[in-house]
Amino acid sequence: MKQLLYLTALLFLITSCREEKKEPNPSNESLDETVVEVDLSRFPDNYKQVLQAHGGLENWRKMRSMTYTMPGDNGDEIQTVDLATRNTLVETASYKMGNDGKELWLAQDSTYFNPERVEFYHNLMFYFYAMPFVLADDGITYAQAPALELDDKRYPGIKVSYGDNIGASPEDEYILYMDPDSKTMAWLAYTVTYGQNSKSDRFSFIKYDKWQEVNGLQLPEELTWYTVENGKPTKPAGPPRRFTKVDVDAAPMSEKTYQKPEGAMVIEPRKS
Repeated sequence: MKQLLYLTALLFLITSCREEKKEPNPSNESLDETVVEVDLSRFPDNYKQVLQAHGGLENWRKMRSMTYTMPGDNGDEIQTVDLATRNTLVETASYKMGNDGKELWLAQDSTYFNPERVEFYHNLMFYFYAMPFVLADDGITYAQAPALELDDKRYPGIKVSYGDNIGASPEDEYILYMDPDSKTMAWLAYTVTYGQNSKSDRFSFIKYDKWQEVNGLQLPEELTWYTVENGKPTKPAGPPRRFTKVDVDAAPMSEKTYQKPEGAMVIEPRKS
């Protein structure tokens, strides 16, 4: 009996702690009744088709928090993001890092994670995972790109570039390739210019072909990076990155979720 009471109390404590991280939706309306007006006029027609195929930009902008788990050889990595502020929390068994809106921070007992990589890494996977919706952020311009032709299939391309001082690497460029049949996102080509302050013409490729529906949104189940030859993806560069336990919610997490823990290291932003 004592053991049963102990287990019951422990379960209650764990459940309570988890619920403390979430704040209720400030609106009295249900998610389905909430109306978010979105101006789609600045987007190319094919990008609007992609957004609609993935559940709609209106639905995406109702959401305030996102959490997912990335299983790995060294254990799980859990990432939590405030979709309005883009505050971020990354948790593993070896370290934690985050952005509380004021500071970037890193907490670890050893030097497992290189502090110099925190600014680049802390929100990197979120932006790959939250495609195609993050390409609708402010400060982005769009242009048609030559189609990607692979295995007798032609994927129309949408080139994305950023305005000055938008993000940590405004020189980065992206090309979203859509599946002509389903209108969903099929490939992402991107350049990495972090720390270079100059444009690059070397594109990497990620294949998007497995989706999972979460709260009406079509989000990746896995991402696969590809080797590139002559400007085209050829074969997988390694096993896919999987995403499990995905939650996208109209309720935000508590601000405490992203706060710098006591004793954590503050990461100074890179100087341009």
